[in-house]
Amino acid sequence: MGIAHSAHVGRAARLGKGVVVGHNCVIEDHAEIGEGCELGPNVVIFGSVKLGARCRVHAGAILGDAPQDTHASNEPTFLEIGEDTTIREHVTIHRASKPGGVTRVGSRCLLMAGSHVGHDAVVGDDVVIINHVLIGGHAQVGDRAVLGGAALVHQFTRIGRLAMLAGASGVQMDVPPFCMTRSTTSNVVMSLNVIGLRRAGVSAEERRALQLAFHTLYREGLATKQALAVLDKEQSSLVRELVAFVSSSTRGICKGIADESGNATAEEPRLRLVG
Repeated sequence: MGIAHSAHVGRAARLGKGVVVGHNCVIEDHAEIGEGCELGPNVVIFGSVKLGARCRVHAGAILGDAPQDTHASNEPTFLEIGEDTTIREHVTIHRASKPGGVTRVGSRCLLMAGSHVGHDAVVGDDVVIINHVLIGGHAQVGDRAVLGGAALVHQFTRIGRLAMLAGASGVQMDVPPFCMTRSTTSNVVMSLNVIGLRRAGVSAEERRALQLAFHTLYREGLATKQALAVLDKEQSSLVRELVAFVSSSTRGICKGIADESGNATAEEPRLRLVG
């Protein structure tokens, strides 16, 4: 374990084996740093934080500061970050706002420079958050989602599993799993996240089932309830996941838009979609 002479580590902080603490870091009392973590210079970790093993936190990141919420309680709240997550320069993640509440970031995530996760948010495992993404309080981000640079996620909004937010897009409505938003446009889903599905090992059969479901949801001109009634008969587990997410949305889901060719996705080979 190497602690720079200029670092300040609280006597009641708990550091695991092999932790490296860079110059001018501040680790408050009661913070928990898992074994093998590496903290770059000028990192600040408040006492509300539990950092999983083998995380890497780069220069200037601030973890567990007070929530930016005028109604926040003065009672103890927390921030938990899973194992093997990388937090780049000047990332900020705030602890929860309600007594006993927890802001959570999962394992094996990558939060790039300048990104922010607000109070009470829940970020799943294997999520990639590109530079300067802003995630509002109480938002939820599903496993393996990718949030493009400077994307904006409104408070209480949900981003589904394996969804992708295009750079500079903004959402105040839920983004269904496996879908991709349109760059520089708010609340618009453009297609399936086909590349993400392939990288995740989703079979061609399952991708075709999702493409047909996407067509039903966004291309048939059906009301959402009508589309869900059609999709409720599907046997694909991923389609059922999509239906469950949309059915449970309280904010409503992002609207759809056709691509220039009028097709639902860029899937190859293209399916002949019969209306």
